[in-house]
Amino acid sequence: QVQLVESGGGLVQAGGSLRLSCAASGRTFSIVDMGWFRQAPGKERDFVAAIRWDGARTRYADSVKGRFTVAGDNTKNTVYLQMNNLKPEDTAVYFCAADANDRVILSTSPSGYDYWGQGTQVTVSS
Repeated sequence: QVQLVESGGGLVQAGGSLRLSCAASGRTFSIVDMGWFRQAPGKERDFVAAIRWDGARTRYADSVKGRFTVAGDNTKNTVYLQMNNLKPEDTAVYFCAADANDRVILSTSPSGYDYWGQGTQVTVSS
């Protein structure tokens, strides 16, 4: 089992920045990819970004390219999502997820991940 805990969410004005953290514990040696997803009220859970656990590759949704950066620190078993130039449409609950089976490299689908955090709210005011 892998446990994931997100932190760093909050309320920010449009154009501002936030950094989300996702701390992993448990069988972290089994993790191959980490993903970030977000879900707005009444909408599906959408892919935001993903990173190989060794940091070698990343992938981003088109909507966040150039504004968000995903990075990892294996020494701390933590993945970060730096979010800059935030927009009101970025408002959502943000979830981190871990893939321990490597079915699809840097999957953009929630089904490609085995473990999920509880989520952290990000609200961007206009």
